[in-house]
Amino acid sequence: MHDRRVAVVTGASSGIGAATVRRLQSDGLAVVALDLSESPNAPADLEVRADVTDEGDVERAFSTIIETFGHLDVLVNNAGVTGSAKATVCHETPVNEWDQVLAVNARGPFLCARAALKTMLIQGGGHIITVASVAGIVAFPGRCAYTASKGAAVMLTKSLAIDYAHVGIRANAVCPGMVNTPMTKWRLDTPELRAAVEARIPLGRVAEPDEVADAISLLADNRLSYLTGHTLVLDGGWTAV
Repeated sequence: MHDRRVAVVTGASSGIGAATVRRLQSDGLAVVALDLSESPNAPADLEVRADVTDEGDVERAFSTIIETFGHLDVLVNNAGVTGSAKATVCHETPVNEWDQVLAVNARGPFLCARAALKTMLIQGGGHIITVASVAGIVAFPGRCAYTASKGAAVMLTKSLAIDYAHVGIRANAVCPGMVNTPMTKWRLDTPELRAAVEARIPLGRVAEPDEVADAISLLADNRLSYLTGHTLVLDGGWTAV
């Protein structure tokens, strides 16, 4: 049995995931980086390659994690995609684009939570944190699949919270606004597009991955033991306007 608290971070190779690996390690947790690729930006205590949309991959990954550490305290469902430029308004979104976005952003958290719960139920405790988006609270224009998938992630979080509270398992979501990551690079590296984004944010800037990792760290800390079923919005005030 590993003596440190153990956290699994999906989508750990870059952006919010890599920042979360570093932050949770600095908090003293043993961190598993779970991704399709290696994580050179976030050396973890253990790296496991897995496709979060594949049931077999996920089950094998979590079996490896439990064999290595003996327990699991925190799951951070971070892996996500926005879809290509073709994933736009409903009638123009190809079915394969819809399926891919929903697979990563909704099926992935479901499969990982399902696998983690097997151990958390035996332990009698654990915390599932899902990185959703403000798009799960308010609709993003022209991003039908992404908005639907993040709404699903928010409601999955609430469902987990009410179904497992009685056995000491909590579930919360982080809902970032625009964050400076590889997924948003194409937009933020274009000065006029970045200016348009930042003009809508009361704080006047986009978030950095480390700031989202700070929020995940706060949720992962056991001091907030009464918090479950919550969506922590981190958007610089964008949804308050």
